[in-house]
Amino acid sequence: MRADYYTVKDYGESELIIQKSRFLTYVSRAETEDEALEFIQEIKKKHHNANHNCSAYMIGEHDTIQKANDDGEPTGTAGVPMLEVLKKQGLKDTVVVVTRYFGGIKLGGGGLIRAYGRATSEGITATGTVVRKLHHLMRVTIDYTWLGKVENEIRQSAYPLKEISYADGVNLFVYVPVTEEYVFTAWMAELTNGQAEIVSTSSEFLEFDN
Repeated sequence: MRADYYTVKDYGESELIIQKSRFLTYVSRAETEDEALEFIQEIKKKHHNANHNCSAYMIGEHDTIQKANDDGEPTGTAGVPMLEVLKKQGLKDTVVVVTRYFGGIKLGGGGLIRAYGRATSEGITATGTVVRKLHHLMRVTIDYTWLGKVENEIRQSAYPLKEISYADGVNLFVYVPVTEEYVFTAWMAELTNGQAEIVSTSSEFLEFDN
């Protein structure tokens, strides 16, 4: 499993006018191909009278699903340049639809490639991107006598504290990047003179603004 990857925040849209043609860009996160296809159909239904609803999406940890659709534009002038923008920006689990209302002036093959690429880039900028980093949720079990010191140190650190539970001992649940598990464990051992029990309970991705 990857330690981190980039994707879009959630949903966004933008509009671009080129030679009187309107290019409306819609961007969304999609973690499965079904989600991507459903999003594309929603936009097509919304703009059923548009000249074109071109699309592209990248799905999967290793970009195993990559699709592009020109939707009536000359082959390779819409969906492919849209997909190339996703690749260039390293975005995963992302779907983009660019709706075009023709303005009466033909752009030519090169003009279309530039237009759809630019529309995609501006849509992504409007949406915003995040980096998702894989973390272990670490459980730190300590005696109550250590609670004040350990909690204070964790809250002042870069490690997010999820929760604290109280039983015979105190359990602090802390998110630690997978690449820093050893460092965190050594730190906790040093803070408590080796009296902390530290175990990984699960793994999940946390999101940070890019």
